[in-house]
Amino acid sequence: MEKNTVNANAHADRQVIEINGEAVGVVVPDAGTLKFVAVKYHVWELDAQRFDTADAARHAVVAHLAGAGARPGRWAELAA
Repeated sequence: MEKNTVNANAHADRQVIEINGEAVGVVVPDAGTLKFVAVKYHVWELDAQRFDTADAARHAVVAHLAGAGARPGRWAELAA
C-alpha cells in the first residue's frame, strides 16, 4: 500500500514531505507561500519551487516521481 504523507514535525512552520515513509523534502514558509527544499537527489528538480499548501507540494513530488518511471531505481517504484 502506498503511503504518501505530509507530517508536521516539531516545528509548526515547516513540514516534512514523505513518500512511503521516506523523507524526500521539506516545505518551509517563504514570502507567503511554502518553498520546497529537496533532501533527495531524485526530487532535486523541485527544489526551491513554491506551493500554496504542503499537500500541493506532495502531489508535485508524486507526479515528478511518476514521470521518472522510465528511469531505473526505487524512486520510480515509490511513486507508482
